[in-house]
Amino acid sequence: MDEDTDTETGTAGDADPDPHGGGTASRLAVLADRAGTWLARSGAAPARHTGAVASDRFDRMAWRDTYEQSPALRELADDLGEHHAHTADLLTDVFLAAYKTAPRLREPAELEPSRLVNHRLVAALLESPDFAELHRETAGDPYAAAMAVLAQGTALRRMLEDSRPARDRDERAERARREAEDAADAVAEALGQAADEAGEDGTVPGPAADAVRRAVREADAAGRRAASDAARSLAVAVPGVRAAARGAVAKSAAAAREETALMRAWGVGSGELERMPFDERARLAERLRTGRLAEWAELIGRFRQMAEGERARKVENATGELIGVTLGDDLSRVIPSELANLGLPELRAVFAARYAAGELMLYDSQGERATGRGAVIACVDTSHSMYEAGPGGITREAWAKACALALLDQARHAGRDFVGIVFSAADRLRVFRFPADRPAGLARTLDFAETFLGGGTSYERPLSAAGELLEAEFDDAARTRGDIVMLTDDDCGVTEAWMRSWNEAKRRLGFRVFGVGVGSPRVAAAGSVLEALCDNLRSVEDFTDVHAAADLFRVI
Repeated sequence: MDEDTDTETGTAGDADPDPHGGGTASRLAVLADRAGTWLARSGAAPARHTGAVASDRFDRMAWRDTYEQSPALRELADDLGEHHAHTADLLTDVFLAAYKTAPRLREPAELEPSRLVNHRLVAALLESPDFAELHRETAGDPYAAAMAVLAQGTALRRMLEDSRPARDRDERAERARREAEDAADAVAEALGQAADEAGEDGTVPGPAADAVRRAVREADAAGRRAASDAARSLAVAVPGVRAAARGAVAKSAAAAREETALMRAWGVGSGELERMPFDERARLAERLRTGRLAEWAELIGRFRQMAEGERARKVENATGELIGVTLGDDLSRVIPSELANLGLPELRAVFAARYAAGELMLYDSQGERATGRGAVIACVDTSHSMYEAGPGGITREAWAKACALALLDQARHAGRDFVGIVFSAADRLRVFRFPADRPAGLARTLDFAETFLGGGTSYERPLSAAGELLEAEFDDAARTRGDIVMLTDDDCGVTEAWMRSWNEAKRRLGFRVFGVGVGSPRVAAAGSVLEALCDNLRSVEDFTDVHAAADLFRVI
């Protein structure tokens, strides 16, 4: 027994098979011991990942759903896949890095060698200085994460081109690893064959024993090659990848920041965006980016913020500062001496009589009160002259439309109907209605904001349309005290007959008219037609100043 063992572990044990087919016999236990390392690898090699970013099935579902909904993502994947390997896994990794709240890269040893380039590229993206800013916009938002992937598409293409040598090295390491696994399987197969041929005492015929030894030697060589190629693969660098990654992330962060600001400026909340289907959100973002007022989104946002601030300062139906005593029938302001009369049975009748006559003594107060109750109507001039730009390159149209959109917000918060009237010449007019009891759809709001008619200017047509709307509101809901805001940069005459009917409508319906001369002081000058039409008139020349219209939002 000991002699056999010594033979197998010495030089004779490594002897080549007999050229005539005999070979050196061996015991099965000795052969199994020598093949033990490769038997452990055969059929039991640990599974390696193809994704560099650790993820669960919900993350992968988010990616699949987003990918299926985005033609642009599929187009990018097809384009990259034509020239580079494993780009589908790379796009998944870039998406998950942006989408996951706390993205974590797997260790390189956990990955298939062919995916090590993906690991390097994603690591470079995560290490970029602007990644944290990008991640604030994309974490948990599959649409924003997809947009981040698309924004980095050009840079990813360049990074993949630069990483070709490293990719080739990784592919060689992958082939070497598979060869080592095949060699381990060959060891197991040879040992199995030897076990089948072994005698009752465990002795294996020479040819079968030699087959096991050859399989072990080949597996040793394949293992050494795999280890060497893997080490070289891990050590290889991808030149320029960090610089390219920095540029890609910076561009992606800027795009995400711009889109967020655009949505916020147009009043689209994050909750509404999350509920919006992917394709609808993509179309909306594209329309906002390319629309008529896209470059003035920041102005629109500032107008809305200013209006919101004025609403916060506004005191509606408040007691205000006490300034004395007056007479009336408001029981909430009755002074204590009047209430004392209710405690004496003989004076209760006197209290009731004075209440019926409106002669109770009340605290008198001074406070700011909103007087408008009917619809808010913004008449926006879109004649050719409204193209003209002022300070900061902002056009007259942009200032007027931004003001009108803030008035829409004002009406919504007050529970009042809003109507946008876009006008120019007498034969050019469009009316956009936003009832208070229905949502103000963004598509309709954009239609209103982007409509431009061109031509000359007529006051009578839009103001008559506004008066008719307020008349209809009075007939339907008995509401009066509407507000009309006229935003124009031109003046024009009105007939005497029209002026008489206009004044009669104002008296009957109790509406107010506010005028804004946009970039043209003469329009709002003393003695102008607009002055005669309006109860409150101002002129705006600095189009970067949204506070020029602040008092409108305090009284409307």
